[in-house]
Amino acid sequence: MLEIKSLCIKQTNQALISVLNAQIAQGEVLTLMGASGSGKSTVLHWMIGALDPVFTATGELKLNGKRVDQIPTEQRRIGILFQDDLLFAHLSVGQNLAFALPSEIKGKSHRRQVIEEQLAQIGLLGFYDRDPATLSGGQRARVSVLRTLLAQPQALLLDEPFGKLDAVLREQFRAFVFERVKALAIPTLLVTHDIADIPPQGRVLQIEDFQHA
Repeated sequence: MLEIKSLCIKQTNQALISVLNAQIAQGEVLTLMGASGSGKSTVLHWMIGALDPVFTATGELKLNGKRVDQIPTEQRRIGILFQDDLLFAHLSVGQNLAFALPSEIKGKSHRRQVIEEQLAQIGLLGFYDRDPATLSGGQRARVSVLRTLLAQPQALLLDEPFGKLDAVLREQFRAFVFERVKALAIPTLLVTHDIADIPPQGRVLQIEDFQHA
């Protein structure tokens, strides 16, 4: 379970977020709704330990009962997916994915085998040596998700990752992401301004409810 407890974020003396509380179960996608510029991404930056120094924050972040907001980013085991896929243009698809593989997976051939098996599971069999520039938008999006999940995060943050896709591809990619999250039982926080992104029967928080004029 992923828990946000009594989160308050301020910029100088101005409150941006006031007393945000949330609990996200394994495999659940909780949506944090709000207009662009309302502070949604700032909440995510706090969760991964990358809050801009112009902000100050109080509160706790717990993952599976352990407090993680006071430990380094790389130790939190929280993955994040952005609008941009952030694939390295000078590397192949497989080499991009290799960056995310845990160091416990040893041996060049074994690591490649793991990556190729995962590519096959998302419908990209034989794509290990492909140049990212040759991929379609949907293929790039799936590779980006796979790279995030290969790091074996215990929680996942989605920072409007569907925003740059066309309507048909957006619907397909949403379904793909939500299916993977459920299958891997990863608690997930999605931030968006588009109600179409909300999973079926998913819980929703409005960021405006945690802000004061």
